[in-house]
Amino acid sequence: MALNWPGLLSIGVFYLIVLATGVWASRKSKREERKCTGNLSEVAMVGGRNLNIWVSIFTTTATWVGGGFILGNAEVVYDPKRGLAWAIAPIGFVLSLVVGALFFVKPVREKNYVTIMDPFQEKYGNTLTAILFVPSLLADIFWIACVLAALGGTVSVIMDIPSPLAVALSAAVAVLYTLLGGLYSVAYTDVIQLIFMFLSLWFCVPFILMSPASTDITVTAVTKLYQEPWTGRLKLADAGRWLDDLLLVTLGGICYQAFYQRVLATATVAQAQFTCYAASVFCFILAIPPLLIGAVAASTDWNQTSFGLPTPYEQGKAGMILPISLRYLCPPFVSLAGIGAIAAAVMSSIDSALLSSASLFARNIYKNIFSKRASEKQILRVVKVSILLFGFMGAGLAMTTSSVYVFWILSGDVMYTVVCAQLICVLFLPEKVNGYGALAGLVVGLLLRLLVGEPLLGVPGLMPLPWDSLHEDGRLLHVFPFRTGIMLVSLATILVVSRFATCLFLKGLLPDNWDVYGLGQKRRILMKDMVAKDLTEKIGMNTRQMDPSPHASTEDMRSLQ
Repeated sequence: MALNWPGLLSIGVFYLIVLATGVWASRKSKREERKCTGNLSEVAMVGGRNLNIWVSIFTTTATWVGGGFILGNAEVVYDPKRGLAWAIAPIGFVLSLVVGALFFVKPVREKNYVTIMDPFQEKYGNTLTAILFVPSLLADIFWIACVLAALGGTVSVIMDIPSPLAVALSAAVAVLYTLLGGLYSVAYTDVIQLIFMFLSLWFCVPFILMSPASTDITVTAVTKLYQEPWTGRLKLADAGRWLDDLLLVTLGGICYQAFYQRVLATATVAQAQFTCYAASVFCFILAIPPLLIGAVAASTDWNQTSFGLPTPYEQGKAGMILPISLRYLCPPFVSLAGIGAIAAAVMSSIDSALLSSASLFARNIYKNIFSKRASEKQILRVVKVSILLFGFMGAGLAMTTSSVYVFWILSGDVMYTVVCAQLICVLFLPEKVNGYGALAGLVVGLLLRLLVGEPLLGVPGLMPLPWDSLHEDGRLLHVFPFRTGIMLVSLATILVVSRFATCLFLKGLLPDNWDVYGLGQKRRILMKDMVAKDLTEKIGMNTRQMDPSPHASTEDMRSLQ
């Protein structure tokens, strides 16, 4: 298969523009470091908390609208077994940003946290925070692998470039400009990437809609022509699964450090909330082109194209339907614009995940646990080494499989079923929880998730669920909203175990040397106060007995003696 040199050149030009923007932003970052009166590491992690409001909106939008978002929306609409009714991501992402603005921004921004692990460290200490850090790190690495796998598959479809080459090139560019300037480089390159993504996607839409191989999408929306209508349908029996997916996207998305990195980079709470509301609107607008492309693909007679039969769905390439449509339903120059849009989406997701995971490790693990006296320059070096290491790990995983869905499931599931309940408790119920409850909730959440399994990934479940059914291809299908169920059980476990542990230590039913989190301290203080009070009363009584009143009679004195 011949290499598509024009396509490779177009990607090269785009990457050079992004890299140049990153270099310019790194110089701006150094200027901010010189002006900074606080910690230099905060400039790299949260931009010195003075990020321009419009830059903040753009970088927040670009963080959410990644390669998985664009390819996934087109895939769902094209899939004859799902359709538009199952395109949950646009709704979920909008709700996630709105819910985050309404409830999560204020408690985090008012306390000037640097990472979302700061409240955990403040409440539970270093050991438990290090344990809770692992799921967040894994979710970020899986997300990096997800978007890199999406880009690798896309490039190999459109331009005949080997997938590993595309993965390696994209990871190298993202790692390089993220290393140069921290959040400033990420934020300002996000602006370029988002503009490029917006213009390229909307530029492709008219050509896709006018393809001679496709039927009017308004007809195929209600009529079965080449496949089932692309609008899809939602059966009552599937309502639980649909709601489970929606809540996973909505609440799971709020748990990522990348979200809080943007929120904490703004100057005020009001600016942070406005950033989220504005980004939610842009997310919805950018979801429209991939949804339309998926609808056109479902309305296409693929036998009329050079792709031929069987269809992409029958070949198991539904996940790559957007790049396939760009290649076979558009002129070549339009395909190049489309691949640029996808490359921009992927880059914006990679740099956000790299910086967020590196910030968590450098601040909450290295500085607060391993090297508490580390200088600001040491922390910055750790951030850069972490970016390099996590970038290599994500790229390596992306080369092991072409399945975007595998990494998406791993990343989203971890954040929703394991981290979400922990975050809700530490932000909104800090007085009702403690480390014992948090640890129990973590163990229960992980255990239940492993027992349920994941049929779509080929992981068998050991615990049956209500209303389980067999898919048409023989696979087990979970209809019960099990992810939400696990999250709620984990939440209840944290609260119940926290209360139970508090009662045991307060009543002295467990030895004090087991009390790692000092829950029995209140009891010990009360006991000391009671002993001191009793001692004071006895001393006072003896004093009164030895110092009689001046009006006492001689007989009273003699009796006392």
